[in-house]
Amino acid sequence: MKVAIIGAGICGLYLAKNLAEKNHTVSVFEKRNKIGKVACSGLFSSRILELIPESKELITNQINSAFIYFPKKTVRIDFSKPFFTMSHYDLDNLMYELALRSGANVYFNEEKGIDIKGFDRIIGTDGANSRVRKELNLPTIKYKSGIQVFTSEKSDSQFVETWPTKEGGFIWKIPRGEETEYGIIGSVRSSASLLNKFLSDHKIASEKLSSAMIPFGFSLPNSSHITLCGDSAGMIKPWSGGGVVWGLKAANILIKHFPNFNRYHGEANLFYGPRIFVTGIATKLVYFFGYHIPWLLPKTVRVEGDYLM
Repeated sequence: MKVAIIGAGICGLYLAKNLAEKNHTVSVFEKRNKIGKVACSGLFSSRILELIPESKELITNQINSAFIYFPKKTVRIDFSKPFFTMSHYDLDNLMYELALRSGANVYFNEEKGIDIKGFDRIIGTDGANSRVRKELNLPTIKYKSGIQVFTSEKSDSQFVETWPTKEGGFIWKIPRGEETEYGIIGSVRSSASLLNKFLSDHKIASEKLSSAMIPFGFSLPNSSHITLCGDSAGMIKPWSGGGVVWGLKAANILIKHFPNFNRYHGEANLFYGPRIFVTGIATKLVYFFGYHIPWLLPKTVRVEGDYLM
């Protein structure tokens, strides 16, 4: 089949590689002039090595646990699967090379929508501000702001530190080996000021800054010809805003059922719908307990960091 993939992020390139390996003719259209996402914490569970084995060479540190610092309670989370830090930019470019080797074609400076002709299937993987999603008239996505900064502080610590904010977001500190990353996820209105105050209070001088919009609002179209995958479909973890492993999991579901998009939609809805609903409620409860009745929270908990359930 002739397949058009709109957006050359990690999810689109992963799909391009795997569909090209199945002898489909794949064209990827990217509106920018280069590959590589900059604004992302680059913290992925060990599943990334199962999905993209070549990414092992990009690892800069291993993370086994996280601390959540509520005002009157600290909770330690131990991950049943370790996480690894790596550059999202480098991961995207690795996936780009793998897609090209598999026979996919990637075209730059090409902003496409659902009106392109001559393709048997169209897949939108064009991120938070997905043009494909908008043209399909799917429900409006809600956004949070993600901001990250880096310092030259070297650290091989194997834990992440987080400070929840009252609005339901959090500030993080991630040791990345040769550098340390700080960041925040929260409301578009207040995230920048909250992060600046945190950095100032802790006398942290940042050296690099980047930001991105994080989409929340899972939805897939009712179409046998056009579909979405990854951030464009709102496949984002409610508790952390991470979406890479979730998006690649959806990509594997799509590949399994390709070219039957209706079966992909059915399995993806069954997989993501309950998880987004239940973990969204659980996240709100943790914040409520943390700020109002912290003694109800355990001191230590072990979780599966990608799905929780």
